[in-house]
This record gives sequence, C-alpha cells and structure tokens, in this order.
Amino acid sequence: MRSRHVSCVIHADPGRVYDVVADPDQLPRWAAGLALAEVTRDGDTLVVASPMGEVRVRFVPRNELGVADHDVTLPSGTTVNNPLRVVPHPDGSEVVFTVRQLDLSDDDFERDCTMVAADLERLKGLVEG
Repeated sequence: MRSRHVSCVIHADPGRVYDVVADPDQLPRWAAGLALAEVTRDGDTLVVASPMGEVRVRFVPRNELGVADHDVTLPSGTTVNNPLRVVPHPDGSEVVFTVRQLDLSDDDFERDCTMVAADLERLKGLVEG
C-alpha cells in the first residue's frame, strides 16, 4: 500500500485555517471529494452526501495541535482513516492530507490524490479570499 502526502500552503494563521478545516459546516465549501451538500449530524457522527454516496464521518475532537484526522465509513461499510493536519509554515500554514492507496488501482489512487489537491486549493481560496 502506498501513501502520499498532499499539501497546500495557505497564507493565513494556522488557528484560522484549522477553524475552517475542523468546522463540519464548512466541508461543502471546500471538500468536494467528501461533501456535496449540507452536513447533518447523528450524535458525534456526520452524515454526508458524497461523490461515493452517503458516508458517515467522525473527526477527532478539536485540539490545539491542528489535527483534523477523520474516519469515513463508506456505503460498503468499509471505514477509511484520513490523516489531516494544519501545521505552521513560514508563509502562514500548511495543510497536509495523507492519501492511502488501500484497495485502489494506480489510476484511482492518482485520481484521489488529484481530487485532494483540488480540495486543498479550494480551502486555500476560501481562507485567503
């Protein structure tokens, strides 16, 4: 299984970036690979209409470290862990998302990495714009 760290530098304070990343209501504004519409809640679990169908998402609790890891339970019942970090950068912040190949073909893995990069660019536009 391969992993790739996809990142984007955002010219904003890490706390400000983390506030957007960790806010489930912001997901449809930047995370098109995960949320296509408004997020609903079932306790601590988010129910999200995604390109993969309806998924259930659980984020780690908010924290001072910039960690926004989340588990996504796919329609098939498979749960995928997604490491996501907001870290300080000399130009503001860097957001790092780890994409894992798991059961994906090489082409699907590349497509996922491209989608994550596009999501991070949307996040950059949202925070900087």
